[in-house]
Amino acid sequence: MVKRLILLRHAKSSWSNPELSDHDRPLNKRGRKSAKAIGKWLQDIGITPDLTLCSDAVRARETCKRLKLGGEIQVRPDLYMASADKMLEAMQEAEGACVLMVAHNPGIADFAQRLVTTPPPHGRFADFPTGATLIVDIPMVDWKAGHFGTSRVVNFITPRELIGKDEKS
Repeated sequence: MVKRLILLRHAKSSWSNPELSDHDRPLNKRGRKSAKAIGKWLQDIGITPDLTLCSDAVRARETCKRLKLGGEIQVRPDLYMASADKMLEAMQEAEGACVLMVAHNPGIADFAQRLVTTPPPHGRFADFPTGATLIVDIPMVDWKAGHFGTSRVVNFITPRELIGKDEKS
């Protein structure tokens, strides 16, 4: 039995209002476009989550909304700026065959690196830029059995690859 996990760093957020706390920053124009492109890409390749575990930060929730993937969404305050260990705990509480987790750096980059058996041959995997999406398969029957170093990379992509190289990601 195999479970599928999708790790997504929230799309690009806006810094235009210095009065907003980090937690309350929304997506900027490029971030909105990137989230939509990632959602379309996942649908086009036939991967949709049964469950989405989403940080409660505004930019993460807006990313989830703009993906338009359906399924249950659990907004999780514990995923805001979470460590890789905290993300592993959240994953172990999941249910369903395919789970999407939307969170933040540096935790999500560390989680991705520690989760996979072999990193993808992609120049941006290590820094996991905004909107970066990793799809892995984990050989296990139950999410509770998930641990580091067991996942096989299915795909890794950044929004820049989907919406053109003329826009920085």
